[in-house]
Amino acid sequence: MSNSKTKAAAARIQYAALPYRVSAAFGTEVLLVTSRETKRWIIPKGWPKKHKEPWDSAAREATEEAGVVGKVGREPIGSYLYEKRLRSGNGVVCEVQVFPLKVKRQQKNWREKGQRACAWFSPAEAAKAVGEPVLGAIIRRLLKRIIT
Repeated sequence: MSNSKTKAAAARIQYAALPYRVSAAFGTEVLLVTSRETKRWIIPKGWPKKHKEPWDSAAREATEEAGVVGKVGREPIGSYLYEKRLRSGNGVVCEVQVFPLKVKRQQKNWREKGQRACAWFSPAEAAKAVGEPVLGAIIRRLLKRIIT
């Protein structure tokens, strides 16, 4: 199936934050969280929120899932498709728009603390750790945008 047909088949949209930080000691690092069900490494994402801009929804997910607060970009840096398992057991194809989030701090407590693991990765390690190849490419592309 071609990419345009696959995108057309996407029934739902989600917004995600790609949290990152830059330090002299470690360079650029990307924060990943585990999914609650399968414990796979993912980025914080969720459904659109009423009366919220897409980038604000993405930033809110990052705060709820990983406790991170920072400056979110208003333009998506990419998108990818995945199949979301619903509580009913059915799957739905989602298109995830990814917004960069430069992390200023991580709170001591947040909504989903204890439900997910969080870890900082180099962009190369993060790209390998996530299950979706297109998301891996978005993570590698983020590094190039920061350096240039």
